[in-house]
Amino acid sequence: MCRRDPSGCGAGSRHRGDGLMSILRLTGVTREVGTFVILDRIDAAMALGDRIGLVGPNGAGKTTLMRIAAGLDEPDRGAVARKRGLSLGMLAQEAHLDERFMAASDLRAAIRHGAANLERMTDELAALEHAGRVTEPHYAELQHRFEVLGGYTLDQRVDAALSGLGFSTKDVVRPPSSLSGGEQTRAALARLVIADPDLLFLDEPTNHLDLGALEWLEEHLRRRTGSLLVASHDRAFLDATVTRVWELRDRRLTVFRGDYSAYHRQRAERDARAAKDGESQATSIAREQELVQRYRSHRKFAKMHEHEARLERLQAEAVEAPRSRRKLRLPSAGLVGGGPSRSGEIVLRADDLVVGYLPPPGPAGTPVEVARAPFLAARRGERIGIVGPNGAGKTTLLRTIAGDLPPLDGSVTFGSGVQLGYLAQLRAAAIPGATVLDALLEAVPVTPAEGRAYLARFLFRGDDVFKEVRLLSGGERSRLALALLGITSSNLLLLDEPTNHLDVDAREAIEAFLAESPATILVVSHDRRFLETICERLWVVDGGLIAAFDGRYRAWRDAVVNGWTVAAAVELDRQRLHPETRRTNGHRAGDSTAGETGIASVTGPVRGTAPEVPTTATRATAATPAASRLRRLSKDAYRRQREAIDAELTRLGLRKSHLELSMGDPAVRANFIELRRITSELADVETALAAAEDAWLVLEERAP
Repeated sequence: MCRRDPSGCGAGSRHRGDGLMSILRLTGVTREVGTFVILDRIDAAMALGDRIGLVGPNGAGKTTLMRIAAGLDEPDRGAVARKRGLSLGMLAQEAHLDERFMAASDLRAAIRHGAANLERMTDELAALEHAGRVTEPHYAELQHRFEVLGGYTLDQRVDAALSGLGFSTKDVVRPPSSLSGGEQTRAALARLVIADPDLLFLDEPTNHLDLGALEWLEEHLRRRTGSLLVASHDRAFLDATVTRVWELRDRRLTVFRGDYSAYHRQRAERDARAAKDGESQATSIAREQELVQRYRSHRKFAKMHEHEARLERLQAEAVEAPRSRRKLRLPSAGLVGGGPSRSGEIVLRADDLVVGYLPPPGPAGTPVEVARAPFLAARRGERIGIVGPNGAGKTTLLRTIAGDLPPLDGSVTFGSGVQLGYLAQLRAAAIPGATVLDALLEAVPVTPAEGRAYLARFLFRGDDVFKEVRLLSGGERSRLALALLGITSSNLLLLDEPTNHLDVDAREAIEAFLAESPATILVVSHDRRFLETICERLWVVDGGLIAAFDGRYRAWRDAVVNGWTVAAAVELDRQRLHPETRRTNGHRAGDSTAGETGIASVTGPVRGTAPEVPTTATRATAATPAASRLRRLSKDAYRRQREAIDAELTRLGLRKSHLELSMGDPAVRANFIELRRITSELADVETALAAAEDAWLVLEERAP
């Protein structure tokens, strides 16, 4: 939606006392629904060029405030004034309701219509040229305005917006009606980028954007000269795009200077001061009340009245302490079954894995390959983020590991004692009439009182537990999914976009829980702050391949800038894992070493694979003669060798962690000799770990 507002807020209006012209001013804006007050006497103003982030918990009224500011809704009381002639644009969450957008012949035309004024100028220039009036002053003036407004670069900007927001060349010729809801939202955002209004309203613009599109949008918003009001729970996005923050809390609005990180510090300091002042004032009030009672009992009325006057002044000047907000409290143990057990050192391993979708029943069906992973491994306690563009196969990989999808080729192998918990991105459809409490009681046999106490940790309190699941908001659905995930304890958590629809407080609660959890974690997420905080390693999915990256999110982005690619990483893994010198007699060198046991393996049917990556079938054929000569171990020998490898893997893992911590010590980094020694030892430990992992696989071939 993009339009021009004819109303005016007066040429002389100022705001913030800094001499800048206000383009938008809210005065005493109040919004009520029945007896419930959503916005209470909101006062705020924006100047040209302001980039403001609107933050607050879910349900605080952010969308309501934005719609009132944009003129889509009217306040119950108060006034909204806008600069005369101000052009406004708002990201519509329901792009399919825009008839002009849906009526466009193809996606490219729909995006181009965002610059409707330039299209009108193009038609007028063409008409003047056709009439032979190119020598007239009006034509020269119109052509100059067209050039200044970027008319001659419009098509290039349209292509850049489509590409930056993740649309392929095949997508641009599709009609808008054929797009998914997420694609329509991205297209609406691209059209707003092309429209480039004076004041841009964005309500959760990072939904449906992958990491590449997020970075492109951030760069565009930093470059544009117009004003911006954006509501978002994406802390990294706010840090990159805003210079002030409006916080909606307890129906009132407070203004903070700086980006989100600066706001977070200021808010914490302000809350701490308010809490301290409130505590001090409460102590003073209690003291005065005690003195009033004492002098009354002693019938010293002059003194009593003196302290009564002090008490009235203190109560009149009372500082309202910040309300303690309800916070998500994730339990460390499951609702049933107690805490998770300890898994083996190697929790998960994927070899020559191909993920995708099997064909529907029928003679003409063929499997759809999405991505392949020559080698992936997760050790106990690791927190691994799965990243990559939309549609690359992140969810497909997670669903294959979870067992929702069979592998098309290769294998997924779990270590001993693994207890798996899976949080899917797409939740199952709600049973009509089922309440939040019904959903829990259906999943686990507990009493209603126990169920309500457990749900209270996930902010379902009081009558909230009787809400119908089908009527829950996105954030409430996410909280319910987390509650159901935590019914039984898990030591391997597979999480697909766990922070979707959650506000900042809930995201930080999940981060704190995962940071302290001993579980091994695989998580798909587009929340860069979440990834940087939680995940020390990444699995990157792109271009039909999956490779591991040993580093956090920022280190990966820096590596990509310096030329790191998934294809190159996969090739390095292939050379490390499958060199010709290690294929003597049909099995790997070091097969005499023992490994860990207690595995559960999921192996897919043999499918065609790329020549450079050996398939499961190829490896099995080559290994058959050697495998037939491998002698099965007795149970006692198998147990002894397994315990030895377990102990070695644990020792090496702890030593690696210790060395990595030492490398971060400033004293070590300042000592070149010590740093070189630690680096050399770390390389030796990593080599030994790789050998122990190979030994683990070989031991399974000799299991009794």
